Amino acid sequence: MRRPSFRRSAPAASRIRKEAGGLASVLSQPLVGAGAALVLFLGSAAALITLLGDPAAGYPQVRASISGPAPQGWRAAVNAGRAAGAELARPEYRLTRSPEPPPLSTATDALAAAGAFTGGALPPAPIAGVSRRTADGVLPVIGPGGVSPARAYMRPFKPSGRPRVSVIIAGLGLDAEITRQAVESLPPQVTLAFSPYAPNLQDWINKARERGHEVLLEVPMEPEDYPENDPGPYTLRARAQPAETVRRLEWILGRASGYFGVTNRMGERFVKSPEGMGAVSGALRNRGVAFIDSGVASASGGGDLRASADHLLDPVLSPAAIDEALLRVEASALQKGQGLGIAQAYPLSLRQVASWAAQIEGRGYQLAPASALARIR
Repeated sequence: MRRPSFRRSAPAASRIRKEAGGLASVLSQPLVGAGAALVLFLGSAAALITLLGDPAAGYPQVRASISGPAPQGWRAAVNAGRAAGAELARPEYRLTRSPEPPPLSTATDALAAAGAFTGGALPPAPIAGVSRRTADGVLPVIGPGGVSPARAYMRPFKPSGRPRVSVIIAGLGLDAEITRQAVESLPPQVTLAFSPYAPNLQDWINKARERGHEVLLEVPMEPEDYPENDPGPYTLRARAQPAETVRRLEWILGRASGYFGVTNRMGERFVKSPEGMGAVSGALRNRGVAFIDSGVASASGGGDLRASADHLLDPVLSPAAIDEALLRVEASALQKGQGLGIAQAYPLSLRQVASWAAQIEGRGYQLAPASALARIR
């Protein structure tokens, strides 16, 4: 029997050689060859991951988002400061971890390690000579030698020559847990503002001063949408007679002692009243009490110690928005030597401020109590 032959015919062999030569010609091109090698590498990597698992599994991973546009004005301020020979720190954008900021305990540990809690307790209130007991309670008065309650109760401050930044936490005393966190977890340079309606108000002020915090007392003032938005029964009204305004103010001032000044609670309508603000300014001046407002009364009068906040820190309650507002406080400090922000007593606000305060000295600023900014007129 004749065995079958597997030899291809001459035309078929010629065609195969021709096709192989064409393929070799295509693969010999540099770009095509590199593409083929990449496909081969990716295919091999996929096969290995399928067999061995994800090589990054088990390692910590962080996703971060960068907060919004840079605040305007700080670049020019930095250049001007350098031209004048000042050593100013340039604000840097920080990465905000998602979804939650670090807990308060972490920020507190960092502050303690940096020595931020040095300075000790402030003297207990009331201090002899700067208060007097009345039917409205213990009211502040200017003492012998002209010593004012503002000077007696403010936190001591020694300037370093760096731009000063300050933060006030407002609305304290109404929520016991939030108030405790603010008193215990924030550095003593952060000023704390208490509601006059807070239960155990004097106890909270005493605790705050024991931790080194100076204290403000909130004065509720009439907002634009009053009475839909009502700050309470002793709200200072824009159309009230000056005597009634002073009566309500003295009830508020008599709720406790140990505060160096007052700050407004709302008040967009009240501060537009010349009669109302005149009565408040005169009463505070006569009693030696400072007035630091949230920014709504920057064009109005006040006591001898006077300051207005540059920025509200938490009208938008998100980590990125609060961080951006804190950067604007830093920019204000670069532009004019000091920057003041006010935050409400929200857990998120406390965490963001605590984290920021732990870093601010290392970036060339000086964390200062609000009273230190009130000295600069």
